[in-house]
Amino acid sequence: MRLSIKMYLIIFICASVILYQYHLSNAWLISQTSTQDFRVLNAKASEKLKNVTAFFNASSSSNTNSTQTNRTTFVSDCFPPQEKETNLPPLYIITPTYRRPEQLAELTRLSHTLMLVKNVYWIVVEDAVRKSALVTDLLKKTGLKYEHLTAPMPDQYKKKKKGPKPRGVSNRNKGIQWIRKNAKSGVLYFADDDNTYDLQLFDEIRYTKRVSMFPVGLITKLGVSSPIVKNGIFSGFYDGWMAGRKFPVDMAGFAISVKFLLKRPKALMPFKPGFEEDGFLKSLEPFEPQDIELLASNCTKILVWHTQTKKNEPSQALDFAKYNNTNLVMLKQILV
Repeated sequence: MRLSIKMYLIIFICASVILYQYHLSNAWLISQTSTQDFRVLNAKASEKLKNVTAFFNASSSSNTNSTQTNRTTFVSDCFPPQEKETNLPPLYIITPTYRRPEQLAELTRLSHTLMLVKNVYWIVVEDAVRKSALVTDLLKKTGLKYEHLTAPMPDQYKKKKKGPKPRGVSNRNKGIQWIRKNAKSGVLYFADDDNTYDLQLFDEIRYTKRVSMFPVGLITKLGVSSPIVKNGIFSGFYDGWMAGRKFPVDMAGFAISVKFLLKRPKALMPFKPGFEEDGFLKSLEPFEPQDIELLASNCTKILVWHTQTKKNEPSQALDFAKYNNTNLVMLKQILV
């Protein structure tokens, strides 16, 4: 049985790709190789073409079994096997967010990072009673697997007039509750929308067995928050605000195994400003600082930064008498 027209087309495309790659390589190396070296490179390209041609001729006259074997071999040569996304442990990224001038810009930046990460599930939780249409539209455009939730800050904290408020706590706890109901394995990570992330971070946290930790840059007067590692062994914490905390770390500086979390049904984040991370990590008991899995080359690299976009003032009201029926009306609906 002879190859179909479709398979001839695939073979032709693969052969063209191979020849084009060699053409680019030769063109780039012309100025850096001698005439003799260039002849060698050209000979290799010619040999590759002969192999492809030989395969093409052999495939045309082969029987059904040999055709299938050659086809598989040729296609695997042209397209090396890649690690399947479904084989990777899932990453559950919880992002608390709230309405402000920078919200859409920061969620867009984070979404473009996550679009480069395999097998990721983005759980975006708004500090609001109703879902924002702008956030909904952004999530749909990303093509990511996502869950859009709301979890407003309780009134008792929202009406607080003095001191800091426990921002993001109700959002993160809502995300944790969703994971308890819907996830069985993988890794949980709290990714705020005002941080900057190196893609390597997601590769490293993906295989967390209990709780992993790593440095966070651009935070407090010390410039970094990190576990202290001496001779490859955890020996304490380095943070600009210790405050007697057992786990003086930043929210972006740790990841948790979903299986590890599910075995601790009482683990939640407390509504205590400044002690959210510490309270949550202590609620994962039994778990001690010595049990931390040290990532980022024994905490010698920074893969996440607490960049925080400059706070902008709300945009001025639009003069409808002057700009009604213009594009500015639509733009003002996006801005805060």
